[in-house]
Amino acid sequence: MIKILANDGIHPDGKTLLEEANYQVDTEKVAQEDLMEVLPSYDAIIVRSATKVRKELIDACPNLKVIARAGVGLDNIDVDYARDKGIAVYNTPAASSQSVAELVFTHMFSLARFVHRSNRELVADDANFKALKKAYSEGTQLRGKTLGIIGFGRIGQEVARIGIGMGMNVLASDPMVDEADIDIMLYATKSIRLTVTVETVDFEEVLAQSDFITFHVPSVGRALIGKDEIAKMKDGSFIINTARGGIADEDALLEALKSGKLGGAALDVFVNEPTPNPELLQHPSVSVTPHIGASTVEAQANIGRELADKILEHFGALD
Repeated sequence: MIKILANDGIHPDGKTLLEEANYQVDTEKVAQEDLMEVLPSYDAIIVRSATKVRKELIDACPNLKVIARAGVGLDNIDVDYARDKGIAVYNTPAASSQSVAELVFTHMFSLARFVHRSNRELVADDANFKALKKAYSEGTQLRGKTLGIIGFGRIGQEVARIGIGMGMNVLASDPMVDEADIDIMLYATKSIRLTVTVETVDFEEVLAQSDFITFHVPSVGRALIGKDEIAKMKDGSFIINTARGGIADEDALLEALKSGKLGGAALDVFVNEPTPNPELLQHPSVSVTPHIGASTVEAQANIGRELADKILEHFGALD
């Protein structure tokens, strides 16, 4: 029997598919420090971002054949080392694209109309309704603004699709992508499909021209946007990071927010999760969420089914 440890959980749809194929799927969480003892008896492990699968753990598990990541980023797995050892590594790059893209716009709307601040302040016991109405009466519309997208893979293209549909000017940058065809569905009395070709531009152009910049890249071990990059951005522009903590230098980000260089920032991911910098969290121009980009019912179901399909394809169904 194939034994799978879904250490960070798996959607019931995916679990059912695996169990129908006579796989054993265990979902009880094993602490990171205990995996060395527990994982050697398993053929596969399913993780999200919490569980780390590093060289030492891989070496301790000679029976391990599959490492599956319920999500996109693989920075919590020593991928090259695992593959060199003959272990297959899978992720789910398509399953959560829509959910992450929608969260990007949730934050953008929140920042543009001060929703994050209104929700904090209007519920206070001493809230002054008229004063708050006046303070937050100078919001901005997204239509007509320039949306910069750094990383133009599946998620970046989904962000572009929404932005174009809203009437935003889209600038995308990705060294691996020259252009992408973005399909847009319009619904009225009947559905109409339009295709818009977006050609990528230099990173520097995105910095200089964008009102909002959103990142959709894997971790590269360093910040892609720091003090020098922020200096090249428009005054009053916004940064959105739903990709990986550390893509934006948090110290430089906080400095730019304090000086007014940036109009605001939206963060779903942080350098020191699960205890991010409290000064950054509490800054009035920051909209935050606790790493929930892929955390919708639909995305988790898609992820569970996609992982199950890949694992089944790898091992095959059992009699």
